[in-house]
Amino acid sequence: MKKKRDGKLTLVIGGARSGKSSYAARLAAHHFKRPLYIATAEPFDPEMVERIARHKSARGPEWACVEEPLDVAGAVADVSSRHDGVLLDCVTVWLCNVLVREGEKAISKRIDELIAALGGRKRDVIVVGNEVGMGIVPDNRMGRDFRDYAGWLNQDLAEIADTVVLVVAGIPMVLKGKKGKR
Repeated sequence: MKKKRDGKLTLVIGGARSGKSSYAARLAAHHFKRPLYIATAEPFDPEMVERIARHKSARGPEWACVEEPLDVAGAVADVSSRHDGVLLDCVTVWLCNVLVREGEKAISKRIDELIAALGGRKRDVIVVGNEVGMGIVPDNRMGRDFRDYAGWLNQDLAEIADTVVLVVAGIPMVLKGKKGKR
């Protein structure tokens, strides 16, 4: 028998510029009064600085933010009672951070930690990730390995999620769970 959790887990996946982050933010804003945004991206170049600033300005003052590029499991586990829901954006960027900064050997441990943290969640959590398996096969080993790890991560998250939504061209399609429910 599955352990009953206090919060629901929603996985929102889609390709680049599919509208997945915007959809997830609207979903969180609709359901959470005191949301926490866990950001995984780091401002490595001017374009990324601009992207992060755009994301921050799109959120209202009710949003708290934790920037955590590596210990996402710790950030999920440490959510304060001040927050009634969490938006984690994006696990694929986080996975890339782990691969580049900690190496391939750290991936399984980090994924296991994240799955365990999400399994013990006390609040609703919305996780955003990229669907990277629908494109071309990368021309190099690191790209292919990353695509594989991202696909396996999405499968692990989908397995424990209450709801899975695929966003294509801004249109959300419920793959798991009841439409209109999280």
